[in-house]
Amino acid sequence: MERQKLILGTRGSELALAQSKLVADELKTANPSLLIEQKIITTTGDASTTLPLHEPTVEGAGVFTRQLEQALLKGEIDLAVHSLKDLPVETPPGLVLAAILPRAPVDDLLISLHTGGIEGLPLGANIGTSSPRRALLLKARRPDLSILPIRGNVPTRLQKVAAGVDYDATLLAAAGLGRLGLDLSKDVIPVDGETLWLERLGWMLPAPGQGAIAVETRQDDPRVDLLHVLHHEATACCVTAERLVLKYLGGGCHLALGVLAVLTEGNIFLRAVFVPNETSVPRSACATAPTPAAAARLVADQLHFL
Repeated sequence: MERQKLILGTRGSELALAQSKLVADELKTANPSLLIEQKIITTTGDASTTLPLHEPTVEGAGVFTRQLEQALLKGEIDLAVHSLKDLPVETPPGLVLAAILPRAPVDDLLISLHTGGIEGLPLGANIGTSSPRRALLLKARRPDLSILPIRGNVPTRLQKVAAGVDYDATLLAAAGLGRLGLDLSKDVIPVDGETLWLERLGWMLPAPGQGAIAVETRQDDPRVDLLHVLHHEATACCVTAERLVLKYLGGGCHLALGVLAVLTEGNIFLRAVFVPNETSVPRSACATAPTPAAAARLVADQLHFL
């Protein structure tokens, strides 16, 4: 019998490759005869290292996903592995999110040259982040801080902080650091001979879908059933609610929105914080509803009219 083969498309960063390996390993465990070939795709966000991720651009949404989706539609790859928070809320016609994997921890981490977390940062410290959500929520707590854009993969950002030239600290997702094998049980990370200190920001609501991995494929591919073994319905339900809030607010990755859904007694409990612009006070909302769409609509309406 001829062995089935799937071509898996991925970005080439260390984190993307780690996530793709996780998907490939799970698929091969469930289907030992499956052959999986990896194909690295360079996205606009990878190629344009000066692209301002913190604001709307002429490239529009999907700077880290569009080329992978185009490769899917052309039949150059059979599945694409994404960090779900990078995906626009609208899936292109002909494609489907066939699996959402169990979610990793959703927390953001402050990674600093200084001890004491946020309160230990010096007056006017330079914080590297290209996320409007992280920047504005951090400024709401420490208005004196200077927020500077930062680009590069996770190891590069850690190295930039360790160098101590332009940045005192940065903010990164715990999920990504964990998938790269960093030990987050301690409050330090050694980088280039320097000690970087960690603080888990439990008060900072994550980006929609943060910590989740999505597997996208062609809707008419008969092998889509092979991906169902990866799917975690509870995670999918929660991230759907979060992404719908983003959709109802009409925004993309430049929108300063933090949102987190959890399942409780058969319902979805959804919390969100939204900062419309740099001069706005953060708006908070929460709701409980039986479906992702209902919870998202209630929260989005509250955020619109606050």
